[in-house]
Amino acid sequence: MSDHSAAPTIAPRPQGRYVPAVLAGDTVRTAGMTPRRDGTLILTGRVGAEVTVDEARTAAALAVDNALAAIRSTLRDGTTFRPVEMIVYIATAPGFTDLSVVADGASAVIERELGPDALPARTAVGVHTLPGAAPLEIALTAVLTT
Repeated sequence: MSDHSAAPTIAPRPQGRYVPAVLAGDTVRTAGMTPRRDGTLILTGRVGAEVTVDEARTAAALAVDNALAAIRSTLRDGTTFRPVEMIVYIATAPGFTDLSVVADGASAVIERELGPDALPARTAVGVHTLPGAAPLEIALTAVLTT
C-alpha cells in the first residue's frame, strides 16, 4: 500500500448513483468512503482474517483522506470546516474487537491535518461485509467554521 503522502486532492469518483458529499446549510455530509485510489480499492478482505490491523489502519487513513477531499470539493475557497462526527464501518472476521485501533488510523489523519481540536465524535462498527469487499468505509460529517 502507498503511504499517506499520496492523499487525494479531489473528491473520489462515485461508484454508483450518489454524490461524494452534500453541503446543506453549514453542514457537509460525505457518502461512505472506502480506501480507493484513482477509483480502485487498494485492499480487500475482512480485518482479522485477510487484512491485518496495520493494513486496516493505513486503509482508514486513505478512506478519511477521500472523505476530507469530498468535503473540500463542496466548499468555496477560504471556507474552513470542523469534522463533528465520523462513523467507521469495519468488515471484520468473527471475534475481531480492535475496532477502535483501526479507526484510530483515520483519527490520526484528521489530527495531523486539522489539529487535535478538530477530532470528531466517532463510532466504530463491526460489520460482516462492505461494498466491493472493502475492509472499511468511513462517513464524515463536518460543520463550516467560516
